[in-house]
Amino acid sequence: MNLIERVKNILTKPKEEWQVINGETLSGMPLIMSYLLPLAAAAALASFIGYAFLFHGGIGVKAGLIYAVIAFLQLIISVYVSAIVTDALAPSFSSEKNLAKSIQLVVYAATPAYVGALLNIIPVIGWLGSLAGGIYSIYLLYLGLPVLKKTPVDKAPIYLIVIIVVLMIIYWLISYIILRMFWSSTMLYY
Repeated sequence: MNLIERVKNILTKPKEEWQVINGETLSGMPLIMSYLLPLAAAAALASFIGYAFLFHGGIGVKAGLIYAVIAFLQLIISVYVSAIVTDALAPSFSSEKNLAKSIQLVVYAATPAYVGALLNIIPVIGWLGSLAGGIYSIYLLYLGLPVLKKTPVDKAPIYLIVIIVVLMIIYWLISYIILRMFWSSTMLYY
C-alpha cells in the first residue's frame, strides 16, 4: 500500500477503496506505523510550525513543540482506543467483532481529519480544516461500517451515532489527561 495513493483514494473514491481495504490483512501495529504515524507526524509538524511561529506572532518554539506533541499523542491514543471501543460495540449492532477490521476502519476513516489538521500550519484557519476533516471522517466511517464490520444497513446509522458520541467522549477525555500531564510537568499555561 502506497501512503499517498491510499490517502487520495480514500478521500476521492471511498466506496471503492473500502472494498480494497476489506481485502487487505494489514492492520494493528503495522498499519499504525506505516499509515497513521506519518500522517499524525505531518499534522503535528504543521501544528508546531503554525503555533510556534505564526499564531499571534508565534507563541514560541517550546509552546509550539508542546502543542504539537499533545496533538500527536492525542491522535494516536484516540484512534487506538476508538478502534477498541468500536469493536466492543459491534455485537450490539449485529456487526462483526474483529479488532483488526476495527483498527482499519478507524484509522482510514480518520484520514480527512489528518489531512485537515495540516491547515494548523495557519492556526487562524486550522479549525476549518479540522471541522471539514471531522465531518468527512464521519461520512467515511458510515461508508466503511457495512464493508469492514459487516454492519446491516439499517443498523449502521445508529451504530455510527453511538460510535461518534463515544469517540467524542474518548477524544476529550484523552485531551484532558494529556493536557493535565503537560501542564503539571511544564507549568505552561495558555
